[in-house]
Amino acid sequence: MKNLLLPGSALLWGLQLAFLSPALALILVNLYGATTADLGWVLGIYNAGGFLAALLIPARADKTKDYLVPMLVCGGLTILLAGVLSAVTALPMATVALVVLGGPAGVGSTLLFAHLRHSGGRPSDVINARAIVSVAWVAGPPLATFIIGSLGTRAILLAVAAIAVLNIITTALLIRQRTATSTNADTDPQTTPQSSAPGETPVGLRMVVPVTFAFVLLQATNATAMTIMTLFVPQTLGLDVIWAGIALGVAAALEIPALLLCGRLSERFSALGLITTSCIAGIAYFSALMLVTDPIGLLAIQIFNAWSFAGIAGIGMTLFQDMIPRPGLSTGLYMNTRRLGAIVSGPIIAIGSMTILGQRGIFFACAALTLAGLALIALANRASKKIQKRTREGLTVS
Repeated sequence: MKNLLLPGSALLWGLQLAFLSPALALILVNLYGATTADLGWVLGIYNAGGFLAALLIPARADKTKDYLVPMLVCGGLTILLAGVLSAVTALPMATVALVVLGGPAGVGSTLLFAHLRHSGGRPSDVINARAIVSVAWVAGPPLATFIIGSLGTRAILLAVAAIAVLNIITTALLIRQRTATSTNADTDPQTTPQSSAPGETPVGLRMVVPVTFAFVLLQATNATAMTIMTLFVPQTLGLDVIWAGIALGVAAALEIPALLLCGRLSERFSALGLITTSCIAGIAYFSALMLVTDPIGLLAIQIFNAWSFAGIAGIGMTLFQDMIPRPGLSTGLYMNTRRLGAIVSGPIIAIGSMTILGQRGIFFACAALTLAGLALIALANRASKKIQKRTREGLTVS
């Protein structure tokens, strides 16, 4: 039972996001009559609120060294959000609810990963938990659209609330488990949780800026490719749009074993080294998209896409946790690189599509930006080696 709590919690928090995020646009349109322009403004305001919440709430949790109680609050806010969205009829009120309730409620998964690291989880443990979240995203969006199509838009809000109840239950069990562990630690100091995994040394704050910029670029290119795929396949490749869905589904399915493999390799190789391979895979993927002409080729190159995303989603989180010895702040900062990347993806699509390459120019821009991200990672890697060298020399002198 104890061994299933964290994986179960990761699955449930992943399902909550996988249900609400893809369905949010439909909720705003069907329940409040939002136009396309309205969607842009509302989602922009909502994401801005989520950006602040993902920094402030985990940072506050770092001070108290408690990530589980705030997770309980996130579950309660999710239930309240579902109730308010079901009750209100005006778009401005729904927007306020999304900012005030939805932004903080969405931090639950961030706090879970922070708790996992704070309680002594190794990078491989964090990556494996992230793989479970990917499983939720494979099943979540299709199930959410099925619920909406069969039972109506408000039914998905009820489903989200039900998942939040389960999140509250699993979090309460985690708190109970932590209490029992703390009691045992009073008699056996070796069982006391550590803030970082054994044998790991934080690489220093001086690396945060280049790595953060690199991840914003990498997240932006990933978001761009996902967003444009449903247009690229029918308009440029001349294929049925179903092939876009199949390609994205294949990539999602491959991401899970790729993440698990990343977890195993993280025990042997450095995070920056593994991120380098994911950048190279990303460049290969975007370059191949500029050349692919048939569905078989489109599906075959998804292996590059999967490895690229596994590095960004799995290794990336542990890298931030290594750089910043505050699990909440580091995980929140990492999560926000995805939000910023989603914002940057808009200009990439707009500018890339205006080149002589047409929509293929978007992927040229993605390859170039991934190369820039790789250069920043190389710069950070060089700084890391200098820090490690100085640390070893200091230990030798001592």
